[in-house]
Amino acid sequence: MRDSDTFTTHASRCRQEADDAILDNVRDRALRAEAAWTAMATRSRKTEAMRDAREARETVAAIVPVAAE
Repeated sequence: MRDSDTFTTHASRCRQEADDAILDNVRDRALRAEAAWTAMATRSRKTEAMRDAREARETVAAIVPVAAE
């Protein structure tokens, strides 16, 4: 499981807590937490995409010289 998946799961739980909340302050706190987890998930997805692209380039770079020999 990737970090972005974990962060998205936490955001979903916070959303459910906000939906179930009776008190306004509890709802507001849960919505703030959801926003924070969602932002972390977004940043994490970008990082994961950059990491995946770098690893793909490194894999290709490692294979291409061998194929040329």
